[in-house]
Amino acid sequence: MDLGFIIGLPLGFFAIIFSIVIGGFPMIIYWDLVSVFITIIGSFAALMVGSPITRVLKMGTYIKIVMNEPKSNVADIIKTLVSFSEKSRREGLLSLEDEIESLSDEFFKQGIRLVVDGTDPEVIKSILYNQLNQMNARHSFGIRLFADWGKLAPAFGMIGTLYGLVGMLNNMGDPSAIGKGMAAALITTFYGAIMANLVFIPIATKLTDRDADETAEKEIILEGILSIQTGDNPRIVEEKLLAFVPPKERGKLKQTSDL
Repeated sequence: MDLGFIIGLPLGFFAIIFSIVIGGFPMIIYWDLVSVFITIIGSFAALMVGSPITRVLKMGTYIKIVMNEPKSNVADIIKTLVSFSEKSRREGLLSLEDEIESLSDEFFKQGIRLVVDGTDPEVIKSILYNQLNQMNARHSFGIRLFADWGKLAPAFGMIGTLYGLVGMLNNMGDPSAIGKGMAAALITTFYGAIMANLVFIPIATKLTDRDADETAEKEIILEGILSIQTGDNPRIVEEKLLAFVPPKERGKLKQTSDL
């Protein structure tokens, strides 16, 4: 589980509720069902209008991705690529055919399979980069979905405020109702700002981070595969791949992966 998401989201709502309580305001004045419908349901409806329904229906999948902390495979990937380099230098590239089924990553499998088949390096690079670009495009659907929702929620909050102001102005003859009407009008903006900045935009940001991490892993695999095909020394392969890792983490990776 991603502790940042699991802890941060409830903590954000707690901070808002706690601030209301210690401010001495009754919680009931911050609850308005009409505002919830306008802000949340209205913005979601607009999201459905602007996005293919198949992508909207995958929203639960995107939330699961955010909630689950991905296990970093960089150390294992580098270790595997270095061992493949050593084996190919000793026994030839065809010997790697026996290792294909031991791999769980389809991108990795296809790359090694292309090497074993004797495919031209430029062709391998083109095929795998096309796959990488398609993966990024798929990931961008979820990122855009929540980023768009983060823009729509405040907009519908403003729509709710205008709706409330119309009602308030219609009751200008009753001075006692003006303050209450203004407060009710602003609640939708309050809801929209909270949902956008505490939920939707942070989810889009985290999905962007997940995409960047997976892309980095795939680029390491691609670089390693091309180095193996050209017959680079295993130590050279190792150094090439470690170049993708921040300097402070290289020592840790060498220890954890026994490189």
